[in-house]
Amino acid sequence: MLTETNKTVSRRFFDEVWNKGNLTVLDEILVKDHVNSGPGSISGLPNGPEGSKQFVTAYRNAFPDVHFTIDDQIAEGDKVVTRWTAQGTHQGELAGLPATGKSSTVTGITVNRLKDGKIAESWGIFDEFGMMQQLGAIPMPELAAN
Repeated sequence: MLTETNKTVSRRFFDEVWNKGNLTVLDEILVKDHVNSGPGSISGLPNGPEGSKQFVTAYRNAFPDVHFTIDDQIAEGDKVVTRWTAQGTHQGELAGLPATGKSSTVTGITVNRLKDGKIAESWGIFDEFGMMQQLGAIPMPELAAN
């Protein structure tokens, strides 16, 4: 039953925080010194709910219509792995890239370690290269003509 509880907490991160923009949920589901790491994280943000609020805000400002779909979720012990797809329209600045008005669909994986019913650590990775190609920041490769 603990794995189902952990999955529910991890789902709240996607459903309530990302999809609905309810940042106060982070105070409920993250430990006070939560660590967010992995290639999908933004360096220099503080640990804990405040750092996660800044992270989510940066992406939601750039993609205000972002929507995450949970494609798969696996839990074992104190860890939950969530495979997800996110879609949104680039309507605000992101890491120096001005709004393009283009839509982007990316896939990613987040691994959460839970402690006492709250997320203690998160590791995330997503197709940032593909997102930048879809936004036009990185050119798409030319297809060879036969």
